[in-house]
Amino acid sequence: MKLADYVINFFASKGIDKMFVVYGAANAPLVDAFKRIKKTKYIATIHEQAGGFAAEGYAKTKKVPGIAIATSGPGGMNLVTPIGNCYYDSVPAIFITGQVNSKFMRKSREIRQVGFQETDIVDIVKPITKYSTIIKNPLEIKSKLELAWHYANEGRKGPVLIDIPFNIQGFNLQLKKLKSHKIIKNKTNFKIEDKIKKLIKDLNKFDRPCLLIGGGIKSANANKELLSLGRTLKIPMFPTWNALDVVSSDYKYYAGRIGTYGGAGRNFGIQNSNLLISIGSRISGRITGGNVPSFAREAKKYCIDIDKPALNKKHQQVKIDENIYCDAKFFISKFNNYLKKINYKTNKKKNEWLSKCIHWKNRYDPVLKKYYNTKSFVHPYVFIRKLSKKLKKNDILVADCGGNIVTCNHAFETKQGQLYFSNNGNSPMGFSFSGAIGSYLANPKGQVYCVIGDGGMNMNIQELQTIKIYNIKIKVIILNNKILGITKAFQKTNYEGKTEAVGPRGYSPPDYIKICKAYGIKTISLKNYNEIDDKINKFLKFDGPMILDVNCKNFYTYEPRIFGWDTPIEDMYPYLNRKEFKSNLFIKPMPNWKNPRKPKFK
Repeated sequence: MKLADYVINFFASKGIDKMFVVYGAANAPLVDAFKRIKKTKYIATIHEQAGGFAAEGYAKTKKVPGIAIATSGPGGMNLVTPIGNCYYDSVPAIFITGQVNSKFMRKSREIRQVGFQETDIVDIVKPITKYSTIIKNPLEIKSKLELAWHYANEGRKGPVLIDIPFNIQGFNLQLKKLKSHKIIKNKTNFKIEDKIKKLIKDLNKFDRPCLLIGGGIKSANANKELLSLGRTLKIPMFPTWNALDVVSSDYKYYAGRIGTYGGAGRNFGIQNSNLLISIGSRISGRITGGNVPSFAREAKKYCIDIDKPALNKKHQQVKIDENIYCDAKFFISKFNNYLKKINYKTNKKKNEWLSKCIHWKNRYDPVLKKYYNTKSFVHPYVFIRKLSKKLKKNDILVADCGGNIVTCNHAFETKQGQLYFSNNGNSPMGFSFSGAIGSYLANPKGQVYCVIGDGGMNMNIQELQTIKIYNIKIKVIILNNKILGITKAFQKTNYEGKTEAVGPRGYSPPDYIKICKAYGIKTISLKNYNEIDDKINKFLKFDGPMILDVNCKNFYTYEPRIFGWDTPIEDMYPYLNRKEFKSNLFIKPMPNWKNPRKPKFK
């Protein structure tokens, strides 16, 4: 068996039924191997970055590693952004690159390059992979593939890369000579009993507890266990942007969205808590805002995470009182068992606290009634809210970065059973289009929707040809404001109202309807409020790939949000009047709180 055949067959035997490739001379034997293996097939994307994004979407949907294969030199370097995506979002993925023939590889770093398109991709991606290696001895291939699979899936999941020279790919293997790598699986004995007992004591002590739920829950496949825990505790639950489909909008204990673009509830719940239990979240600056000491400042804080370095207090921006190193699924199961064993019951004060948080969530909905009166263009918050009401419980929504992800996370109300994701750690423009392709190919019987901005659509627009070739039935929504909205808002806030290179100066999108027609893709244009329901219905009913171009012309006010990085996240723009603001606080306002603070721009 050729080594290339062995590689492809290895992944096929693991249940990977599709892999994403862009053909080049240095990976030719790997792509050729698909002809001889029936259990899997390749999907040829137009660009390697798109193939890497698609592998991420495949992994997030199917819960197995996504595979992307590229050639040497620029092919491999085009995978750097997708590799970063998977590293920061803890996505299991395996990236395979072809390399030049071994005899044309440089012998020393003193030499820049010997072979045509020779690049040391292994060292380039080491900081953003869990494991990165080159195959120099063909007999190593079995052990290194096993190691790659192990590293991608164990602990905090993530990407790996294997670089295979052209001549090594064509090597004829004698399978009996291949050796396995003895992998010692992590059988960590998580010592958490004492920590759980201390946490239960604090649950009885504090009257305003809450759960902060991060993407680590999804990575650990602990969704069911978490929801069961919520039903036991009966306390407010706040999902991060990576967990909006775990603690969904229809879940009884969902109490709103948090962070610098706070969304439903305007952060009042988490800021007023006095016991914060974080599971699977690193509590980033997008959650705390720049005024980190003001975050949940009266709460005793517990953090449960599988990433041990993240639990080291010297690395933590938010100082955690009790750090618990544990797999989320294991911890939640143990915690819930303890609670049931002691017959844990909530009390009147905690019930009142839950009711208050739910009140804040309902009272401070980002989709304001006045937005429905916008007639000259389609208000994106109204469109996304209407869309969310129409999507089914098993649908998948993949959202992009920038203004459209803020819009979605403010306005889209998730249902239990839906899959809703973006890439939030690296957050590259253009991810969602290719990510949706991968998601569909992981689950062709499901319906996948992509939400993207006009700026992001330009980034991987060539993949319109991929969905045409493979009849990939994704539905793509372009929130087309004809500007780079989130960056324009940033510039308005931080550069005295002046804007550059975000539109109309320095940027303007093409006519997407004409472009899609050139690719042979069906389109719908949505121009004003009166058309929303009719056009959404036609869009949802169409059987096949379709693009919906939504006229959101010049919109860039994504609210509520903090104004400036010295602002506590409960104090969001548009600002509430002093009386209403103070009536929503159990905590004391920060000393530098002023009212009203006016924006620096009109």
